[in-house]
Amino acid sequence: MTANNRGPAERPARAVTRTLPDGIQKTVLPSGLRILTESIPHTRSAALGIWVGIGSRDETPSLHGASHFLEHLLFKGTHRRTALDISAEIEAVGGETNAFTTKEYTCYYARVLDADLPLAVDVLCDALADSLLEPDDVETERGVILEEIAMHEDEPGDEVHDIFSEAIFGDHPLGRLISGTPESITPMTRNQINKFYRKRYTAPEVVIAAAGNLDHAAVVKLVRKAFAGTPLDTEPAAPAPTRPWEKPVRLQKPSTVVVRRETEQAHIVLGGGGLGRHDERRFALGVLNNVLGGGMSSRLFQEIREKRGLAYSVYSYASQHADAGLVGVYAGCAPTRAQEVLDLIRVELDRVAADGITPGELLRGKGMVKGSYVLGLEDTGSRMSRLAKSELLHGDIMGVDDLLARVDAVTVDEVNAVAAELFAGRGGRSLAVVGPFDEADFSA
Repeated sequence: MTANNRGPAERPARAVTRTLPDGIQKTVLPSGLRILTESIPHTRSAALGIWVGIGSRDETPSLHGASHFLEHLLFKGTHRRTALDISAEIEAVGGETNAFTTKEYTCYYARVLDADLPLAVDVLCDALADSLLEPDDVETERGVILEEIAMHEDEPGDEVHDIFSEAIFGDHPLGRLISGTPESITPMTRNQINKFYRKRYTAPEVVIAAAGNLDHAAVVKLVRKAFAGTPLDTEPAAPAPTRPWEKPVRLQKPSTVVVRRETEQAHIVLGGGGLGRHDERRFALGVLNNVLGGGMSSRLFQEIREKRGLAYSVYSYASQHADAGLVGVYAGCAPTRAQEVLDLIRVELDRVAADGITPGELLRGKGMVKGSYVLGLEDTGSRMSRLAKSELLHGDIMGVDDLLARVDAVTVDEVNAVAAELFAGRGGRSLAVVGPFDEADFSA
C-alpha cells in the first residue's frame, strides 16, 4: 500500500475549519490539503512548515534517495524566483529557511518576524508547488549530495546508527540510508525525480503548520492564494490517512556488523527491535529510556562514565515508525576499552530486563519525559513541528495536559514489562561497531 493509497476518508466539498485542543485551529481545504495554526500573541515571530507525508521509505530501489534529492532541488528555482531569490527574500527580512528529509516525511520550513509571515508563505508555497527542476540544477545538486554522503561516512558517530538500523531492518526501506548511496544517486535522472515529485507531492499528502503571532483565517487565505493555479490546487480529494501500521515490519535475525575505520574512538550500538509510534506502551518506553540512558542520572551514564570514566558519550534511545521501531544503546570510547564497555552495557540491559526499575526511578523518569516535552515547546518552531507531526503521523493532536496525564499514568509494572520484552536478549541482540576492528574481534 503506497502513501497515496491508504484507504477511504471523508472528501470535503468546501473548506472545513474546527478548533482542536490547546486552541489549535485546523482547516481542511477541498483539495485535501490541511492547515493547522497555533496563535501565540505574545511573540513577535512566526514559524511556518510545509510537511509532506512522503519520505525515503516510499522509494523503490531505483529511486533510493529521491526524496532527499528532491528536497535539495525545490530550493533551486521556480517560474517566479531563482534560487538566489528564494534565499535572499527570506534573509532580507532576517528570516531563515531550510528543509530536512526523514524516512516517513519531508519538511520545508521558515522562521520570520510575524509581519513577514505572508512573505514566508508565498516563498515556501511557490518553491513546493512550482519547482522547475532544471537539468543543470539536478547535476549540481547530484554533486552536492554525493559530497554529503561522503561527509557522512567521515562521521563514524553518525554512521554507526545507520549500520545498526540496517542490521535491524535489513533491505526493507526503513533500513536504507535516507540520502541514498552513490550507486543510486549517480544514475538517477531528472525525469525520474520529476515523476516522483508530481506523483507524490499531492495536496492530500501536505500539511501546513504555523505557530506564532498570527491569525488562522489570514494564514488560510494566504495559502489558498499562493497555491491558486498550481498543481496543488486540485479537484476535491480526501486528506491522506495516517500511514498504516497493521502489519509490523519483519525484523532481521540478530547480527554483528563491524565496519573497519582507523578512528581514535570505537563507536558502538547494541540493541534490537522496539515499538511503533502507535503502540500504547510508548509512554512506558519513554520513561524506561530515560531511566536507562536518558541523562546524567541514568544507569548507563553513571556506571560507564561517572564511576569508571570509560566513555565520554553513552546513552540509550528509541526510534519509532508507523509499523516498527528500534531501541539501542550508543557508546563512544577508546578502542582498547570497547569490550569492557560492551560488557557493562549488556549487564545493565540484563539487569533492567530481569529486575525492572524502582519506584524512585519511575518518578524521575516521568519527570524527565514531561519536562523535556514541555520545555521543548518554548519556541515557535517546536510548536509548529508539534502541530504537523501530530496531524501527519497520528491523525489528531493530543493536548499538552492529556499527554502529561498519559505519562503520569505509567506504572512500574508497565515499564518493567516493556523492559523484559525489549531488553531481555533472549533472541539475541544486534551489534554495530565502527572503529579499528575486524568482525573476529566481536565474534564471541
